[in-house]
Amino acid sequence: MATTSASNIKFNHVQNIAVIGAGPSGLAALKYLSAENKFKRIVAFEQRSAPGGLWNYTAEDTDDGSFAVPKTRPTKDDLEKPIWQGGDKGRNPQFLSPVYDLLETNIPKQLMRFSDLEMPEESQLFPKHPTIKDYLARYAEDVNHLVQFDTQVLDVRLLDSRVDQDGLKEQWSVKTKGVVTGEEKEEVFDAVVVANGHFFVPFIPDAPGIKEWHQEHPGSITHSKFYRNPEAFKDKKVIVVGNSASGIDIGTQVATQCKLPLVNSIKSSSYLSPGPTPSFKREVPAIKQLDPSTRTAIFEDGSSESSIDSIIFCTGYFYSLPFLSTVSPPLVTDGTRVRHTYQHTFFAPHPTLSFIVLNQRIIPFPTSEVQSAAIARAYAGRLELPPYAQMRAWEEHTLAVNGEGNDFHTLAFPRDADYINAMHDWAMSAQEEGGAARGKTPPRWGEWHYWCRERFPEIKKAFAERGKAREQVKTLEELGFSFERWKEEKVVEAQSLL
Repeated sequence: MATTSASNIKFNHVQNIAVIGAGPSGLAALKYLSAENKFKRIVAFEQRSAPGGLWNYTAEDTDDGSFAVPKTRPTKDDLEKPIWQGGDKGRNPQFLSPVYDLLETNIPKQLMRFSDLEMPEESQLFPKHPTIKDYLARYAEDVNHLVQFDTQVLDVRLLDSRVDQDGLKEQWSVKTKGVVTGEEKEEVFDAVVVANGHFFVPFIPDAPGIKEWHQEHPGSITHSKFYRNPEAFKDKKVIVVGNSASGIDIGTQVATQCKLPLVNSIKSSSYLSPGPTPSFKREVPAIKQLDPSTRTAIFEDGSSESSIDSIIFCTGYFYSLPFLSTVSPPLVTDGTRVRHTYQHTFFAPHPTLSFIVLNQRIIPFPTSEVQSAAIARAYAGRLELPPYAQMRAWEEHTLAVNGEGNDFHTLAFPRDADYINAMHDWAMSAQEEGGAARGKTPPRWGEWHYWCRERFPEIKKAFAERGKAREQVKTLEELGFSFERWKEEKVVEAQSLL
């Protein structure tokens, strides 16, 4: 391990950089790396045929090989597999997206944007997925030439790691495969940025009876990844497991078609669903046992529901990095987090490997920008990393605060906003060469961003309550949320205390 020195880690050897993925995070990485005007070659490998990542909606809900009942940990064989429409390999392959027909963002457009490109003024406040796809296509216009589309990364492994008087020098082998051509290629890079997301391998928890249920009632158990529309559940008795963003949204949609009440199995209340439980929903605890003979679900409090037709697991995804399975120490074990990271971004043992948006419960686009800014400045030799021992201490502290499991990368408000500003400040502390500013300036949040971020669950609820008319709502003020009025009320309140 070349990073065991007590000195700060410098990067002065990085000339060729591979970016894995051209979704929102990969596109941000390309922009910030390019703005350094330092590197000889920057290339992104994207397995889809267009930018945007999972925002490239696929109508197919076919199992792409990632579905298993139960699915309790990732494996090194979890590489995404293309779906060939109609089984005809002469047509374009698609990679299954978790985006569903009626998906709208759960983040208002004023927050869910990159700092240098506004969302369309005419789009609804919480945009539909085609709007996001078009937005990302526009954002990608000036970096598309850096992307090799229809190219899947099969394997990334470390070839060399050493430290000389100029800093850390590492080399990585990146093996790729043409999705259409099948041609394999191996190239060497000085740094690798992983921006492929973590919404591929679905988590389906184990419970007594679940395997037998799946065998006796095939097709009755599914995951939000494969959900497309509520009509598939018409007149069925349905359990939705989970109450995060997808669980709430999918449950609300399914309730328009299924037998009521919709049964919602949850472990705890959700910050995304303020207020009382909707009348169409019966909330129950986690599933304790399933009886396939009577199609009965028994819950942790001893209650039960019988004659269940469908169970939709909105239980999230594992972190899965099968193309990094040879890297040591291991990055992924049980799939609940990515290990050995610093600031959720740099792989501390070999920091020429980095990651973008491993975090959850965040606003992803600005987070990808501030992380990309730090990565770009570091690899350009303008920003040093602390010694390995200090990076390891950061991980130990984060484990002590967040815990070992799924919460390690979770940044619940206001920690997500504070993280954006801390990463911005770190990136902007980079040394300038020749007295001239260089690079791209990442976003920094102000009072308005904090105000909006804190309230967006309430804003989303008010938006949803408009029903079909919500499509005409384009501003926060139309829902009664005014930052200026809030500021005025704060002033009045402060004066009353004097």
